[in-house]
Amino acid sequence: MKDNSIYTLQAGEKLNKAKFLEYFEKKVRKTIRTNNLIGKKDKILVACSGGKDSTTVLYLLNKITKENKQINVEAIHIDPSIGTYSEINKKNLIRFCKEQKIKLHLSSFREEFSYSLCYIKSLLQKKGIKWKSCTICGILRRYILNKKAKQLKATKLVTGHNLDDEAQNIIMNIFQNHVEILPRLGPITGLKEQKGFIPRIKPLYFCTEEETRLYSKLNNFPVKYEKCPCREEAYRKEIADMLNQFEKHHKATKTGIIQSFLKILPTLKKADKGKASICKKCKEPSSGNICNTCKIVELLKSS
Repeated sequence: MKDNSIYTLQAGEKLNKAKFLEYFEKKVRKTIRTNNLIGKKDKILVACSGGKDSTTVLYLLNKITKENKQINVEAIHIDPSIGTYSEINKKNLIRFCKEQKIKLHLSSFREEFSYSLCYIKSLLQKKGIKWKSCTICGILRRYILNKKAKQLKATKLVTGHNLDDEAQNIIMNIFQNHVEILPRLGPITGLKEQKGFIPRIKPLYFCTEEETRLYSKLNNFPVKYEKCPCREEAYRKEIADMLNQFEKHHKATKTGIIQSFLKILPTLKKADKGKASICKKCKEPSSGNICNTCKIVELLKSS
C-alpha cells in the first residue's frame, strides 16, 4: 500500500496532508485558548512581512475568528524598501489579503522616516553607528507597529514568531548575558500592562519552523521563501544551526527549551525590576527617557 504520509510527529506517528493540516490548526487553536491570547471582542492587527510565518498566522486567525462577528482581524505591512525583495513580498500580501477579504493597512520606512532601510543604515554608519540592518529594522518596525496599532484602535498586535524563533531568542539571551530580556518573552510579549503599549501575541508559539513552512506550502500561499537579502544575523544563524544539530540527534530539544522556559517565566516576570517608561520625544513606550527610534531620527536629521 502506498504511503501518503508527509510529516512524522516526534512520537513517530505519520500524518497525511489532511491529518497534518488538522494537527497544525489544532495546535494553534490550543495555543490561543490555553494562553488566553484573544478576547471575545478583540480588534486584532496582524503584522505581515509577506513571509510564510506572518501569512500563515494571518490566514489562521482570520479562519478561526470568522464566525465571531465581535472579533475583527486586519493586517498591516511595513515596507522597508529593500528593492525587488520588498516589492515581491508586498505584491504577494496585497494579492493574498484581497483573496481572503482581509483589510490590509500599508506603511513604510520611507513614509515614516523619509529613507529606505539600506539608506538609513548607510547614514548611521557615517555617524559611526555600526548597527546591523536587522537591529535597525527591528527598532523602527516595532515603533511603527505600536504607533499604527494605536491609531487603528487595535487591542492585540500579532506576530508570526514560531517555536524555533523563541528557542533561539532564549538561548541567545542566556549566552549573551541579556537575562533582563527573558521576562519579556513568551506567548504574550511584554512584562505587564504599560500605557501606550499594544499587547503582542504569538499564536504560532508551539509550531516549529518546519511545520509552518509545510503548512504554508500545502496551502499554496503566495510567499517568497528566500531569506531577506539584508539579513546579517550571523550569531543567530550559529545558534539556529546548533539547535538544529541537537534536534537532529536529540528529538524535542527545542520543545524542551520552550517548556522549561515557560515553567520559570512567571518567576522571571515577578522578579523583574524593569521600569516601564514613555519616550519624552515621541511619547511611545520606551525602556529609557528617549527611545531608540528617536535617537535614530535625530542622527538622520543631523546627517
